[in-house]
Amino acid sequence: MSQAQAHEGGSIAPRSRDFIRVKDLALTVAFSDGSRWPASTPHAQPVLITCSIAHDVRRAAAGDDLTHSVNYSAVASTIKAVGDAEVFPSIEAFADRICETHERRFPEVGGLEISISRTKALLYGTSYGIEFTKPSTRIEPKEETFYLRDLACYAVLGIHPHERQRKQNVRVNISLTKKRTRSAPLDFRALEQQIFDYVEESKYLTVESLASQIAKFVLTFVADESTSTTVRVSKPSALLTAAASEVEVTRSFTDIPTNNAVHSTATPQHTAPPSIYSAGSDTGASAGLTGSVVNPPRPHPAAISIGANIGDRFANIECALRLLEAPGADLENWTGEPRVVIVDTSFMYETSPMYVAEQPRFINCACMVETDLEPRALLTFLKQIENAVGRIESFKNGPRAIDLDIVLYDSLVIDTRAEDARSNLDNLSGELVVPHPRVAEREFVLRPLADMVPDHMIPSTGTTVEAALAALVAQPSSEPAMYKVLPFPRYPLPNHQGEQPAHASKIRPVPPTATHWTYPLASQASSSKQSPRKSYIMATLNATPDSFSDGSAHYSLPDALSYANSAVSDGANIIDIGGYSTRPGASYVSPEEEFSRVVPVVQAIRGLWQEGAVTTPGGKMPSIAKTAATLISVDTFRWEVAEESVHAGANCINDVYAFGGPDWPATARSAEHVAKMRQVSRDLAVPVILMHSRGPASANKDYSQYEYAADEDGRGAVLEGVRVELGAKVDAAVKGPGGIRRWLVIVDPGLGFSKTVEGNLEVLRDAASVVSDYSPRLRCVAAPPSRPSRNPLAGYPMLIGASRKSFLGSILERPDTVGHYEGRSTRAVERDFATAAAVSCAVQQGATVVRVHDVLRLGDVVRVGSALWS
Repeated sequence: MSQAQAHEGGSIAPRSRDFIRVKDLALTVAFSDGSRWPASTPHAQPVLITCSIAHDVRRAAAGDDLTHSVNYSAVASTIKAVGDAEVFPSIEAFADRICETHERRFPEVGGLEISISRTKALLYGTSYGIEFTKPSTRIEPKEETFYLRDLACYAVLGIHPHERQRKQNVRVNISLTKKRTRSAPLDFRALEQQIFDYVEESKYLTVESLASQIAKFVLTFVADESTSTTVRVSKPSALLTAAASEVEVTRSFTDIPTNNAVHSTATPQHTAPPSIYSAGSDTGASAGLTGSVVNPPRPHPAAISIGANIGDRFANIECALRLLEAPGADLENWTGEPRVVIVDTSFMYETSPMYVAEQPRFINCACMVETDLEPRALLTFLKQIENAVGRIESFKNGPRAIDLDIVLYDSLVIDTRAEDARSNLDNLSGELVVPHPRVAEREFVLRPLADMVPDHMIPSTGTTVEAALAALVAQPSSEPAMYKVLPFPRYPLPNHQGEQPAHASKIRPVPPTATHWTYPLASQASSSKQSPRKSYIMATLNATPDSFSDGSAHYSLPDALSYANSAVSDGANIIDIGGYSTRPGASYVSPEEEFSRVVPVVQAIRGLWQEGAVTTPGGKMPSIAKTAATLISVDTFRWEVAEESVHAGANCINDVYAFGGPDWPATARSAEHVAKMRQVSRDLAVPVILMHSRGPASANKDYSQYEYAADEDGRGAVLEGVRVELGAKVDAAVKGPGGIRRWLVIVDPGLGFSKTVEGNLEVLRDAASVVSDYSPRLRCVAAPPSRPSRNPLAGYPMLIGASRKSFLGSILERPDTVGHYEGRSTRAVERDFATAAAVSCAVQQGATVVRVHDVLRLGDVVRVGSALWS
């Protein structure tokens, strides 16, 4: 085959493995972007160029004849002429001009590989360069690689005590490969400076972690999804008999979790616990190619267990969490950005004390954080928070106002005790051991972890959190059962709260606790005996002139108070007050009008304290005082109404749009709703009820996209839609920086909202599956990749609101298939017996709360149903 045939079409011959190379050609080239520092005038500076030309040399070799090869002297001269001819704005422009000249000067040869290195361009490294391959004279390169070599940094890096005292020499090499574009040159100086600053300020225990975080930093800086990067970090002082110890990692843009990512379902051993927000995900826009400043991320995910058993346990925990995000992790100065950010929380549990039984029951929970504090610094900060909240050391495993422990940190195994002091667990005071050596025997630690990172591999055990919990609860136990708890704060806040600690003025007020509800564990129930389950009763007070269920019966203030008093006497645990009807065709209500309907009712109920301040004979609270003390939820999707209602005395927010507002599908306005409702709910520390809906209640009833989840009877698509759609909204509310506490969320599958009659029956009939783990059948369905691998609603307490709704009326309109009943039309107030059947089903399905209008009669249904199915 002739040389021409070998290169026909301008491509490299498939069997050619030969190259003509000019290696490390030393030139002086003028660049207008300066050398180590930017400059306004061009600077001639040294450049090393390696040029490799693909060319089959067999014919030249056979005849020992240079005329059949490429004259490398001519190649070198051509490149030198290019460098001498002009001033270049960037290394990319210089490389492009070499390629253009190569095409004209050597059109008959094959592909071209170029490597250009500017050896005096970096302030901290030895060279900055570019490499790429041009397949032929007719085909442009698809991608190119930039590199920064041998950045000399100094950092605290290592696990040994002496390595934590002083900085040591650290060398960083970076290459990044991305799609070839010419929109703007890579701002290598900004990248170098920011990496240098980041490494200098870091305090990692492992080279692995530092290298991985630099890789993420580079990818965030470039902000191009086509990019991959390889980072090598070495410690020249680490080994006496080797030049250096070194770790090399390669990462692509897909390795950076997005803000909407969900928990990983298969976290491999020796990786960080999965997080819904990547480290530093709240640091703002990335630099891209413009070189604007990128704030260093908080690279370390950590799990912190939380417990309290004296004082106001719930308020103590909320106070500790607010202090955890103190600016600068400094409770004294309170300046700078938070160095610890909470990105997820667990459910909350009430547990019996371990080891020392004669003390109050504990409230336990956990949170996932992202931090730039190294483990010992984080531990010191937690101890400062414990002192600020009011922990007083008593005796080992004794009562405490607050207890904060690091359970996981990255995937590290940490033990700060001396090697010869690790044989027992009696010397942990002042030391840090991660994971805790007794984690496998502590259900109150494993359960909260399983809520957040069930698939995380516990370092040193080879067991996932979920597997460790399953093994523990399978063991017989005589201990009292654990329960999940839902605390309700007391509002309005007292005018005088007595002497407050110094930090109290620096955080938003933490409300005292009014009461708390308990509900059973949903999955992997404890082996201890469970007490009878209770379904709480929510009374419905519609402060509207056009309610679907009772018209304007409670629209006036005296009527509203009368209903509240009777509802409490009849057994209501909470009163839900709404000022905006959600019935189809209801009139628009302005925020001001809704406020004027709801807030005065809340204030009036709380004002009943004045009338019922005197106790009756026997020390019992009079009925009017019981009403004044009853929990109140406000039924609104508007943050302004929610905020003012809570300040007036409400204890809970009930949002039929689950923070997303009335638009469906979601719009930019929906995001604004989420942000405001999330912020208000978190600031007030109140429970929220998040309901499934799709805009107007009478519209958007097509769930065909979820038919993959239907069973052999064709049922299941609507349930799947509720799990997926409401699950996404709940995750958006709970996870990530600024999220609300998981233990403050109640979910509502939304009976009567965007569902057909059969769809409502499907949800009610199998409501337990809304908040349960996927069944074996659902785990095996051919679901789209976007479907969460776990039910995002699993474990949440559930509210069912079927009372008097139109789907019950539609059923009553149907004639009997056998007999003489021909069906009838009913008004909402005539559907209480139909409601009774729905409420009985809700109790059987494990509803934590049922929302009703007729509290006395439907309360009887709840009581009998609870007795039947507990």
